[in-house]
This record gives sequence, structure tokens and C-alpha cells, in this order.
Amino acid sequence: MSQKIFGTLVTALLLSVALAGPAHAAGDCKPVLDAMTKQIGTPTHIYMTEATQLHGGKSTKKEAIHTGSAIYIQMNGQWRRSPLSTQDLQKQREEAERKTKSMSCRYLRDEPVNGEPAAVYHAQTDIEDVKSDSTVWVSKRTGLPLRTEQDTDTGGATGMQHLSIRFDYANVQPPAGVK
Repeated sequence: MSQKIFGTLVTALLLSVALAGPAHAAGDCKPVLDAMTKQIGTPTHIYMTEATQLHGGKSTKKEAIHTGSAIYIQMNGQWRRSPLSTQDLQKQREEAERKTKSMSCRYLRDEPVNGEPAAVYHAQTDIEDVKSDSTVWVSKRTGLPLRTEQDTDTGGATGMQHLSIRFDYANVQPPAGVK
């Protein structure tokens, strides 16, 4: 699998790049941006469900594990180590920030995720010609994202995409048997 495909998957899974946002983002974006930045450096097991118009709205499930020193992606039931590093992810986030035309956020409510108190935010972004609406649950205890629901209009053949992402930070280990 090419580095570009891995990069795309890792970026979607680990960064939710549409939330990368510029420093001049409007509204309550600081907690959302801080959570995404903190998440890059934190070992995380990510569970994602993706549905696109390109695939007739059919959902696909993907997983990623970021141990802090390595990134693993599960595709078609098989785990593979990504050639990308945490530093590469940070560079991709910074590049997305440079390309962001606008970002606005607003606090919606408090709502627990699996019993953990969280603040819920709505974020709208425009990165080049990709527009995104996201709902992000940020832990009030750790400041890390716990969950994201994201609708993105990528234009072209892909069209609309919906991502449901759940972040798990407990006992993150590399997948067995993958080097």
C-alpha cells in the first residue's frame, strides 16, 4: 500500500484534519484545537465508521492504533504499520492549518461519553474546497477528544462523507504480530 493511501487514512483517523483550523478561528475553537493537538501526542486506539456517496452510503469500519512511537492501520481485517510518524502527522496538521480558509466553533452542551464528562462543540471548517461540519466531544477531565461526528463535502466523485470516530486512550498496545 502506498504512503499516500496510508497518509490519507491516518490523517482521517488520527487528526480529523477538518478540525485542524487556523489560529484565527472564530468562536469557541480553542478547546477543540487544543484537544486535537493533544491527541496527536497521546497513545490512542481509534475506531471509525465511514460512509460516502461514492460507495452508495455503505458504511466501512476502520481502526488505527497510535502508540506514540508507531501508527498501525487496520484495513480489510489486516493490521499494517504506517510509514508515517507522529512528526509527519503534526506536519500534515500544520499544512491543513495553512490551507484553512475559515473555522468557527461554538459550545453546545455538556454530555457524558461512556460516563466521562465531556463538553460538546460544533465546528465548521473550510479547507480549500472541502467543507466540514463536526460535532466534537472533548473530555472535561483530560482535554482529549472522546468522539467526533463529521460530515464533509469533498466535492467531485466522492461527494459527501460521514465519519463517526471514537477515541480510546486506555491500555493502548500495538496489534499482535505486527512489526
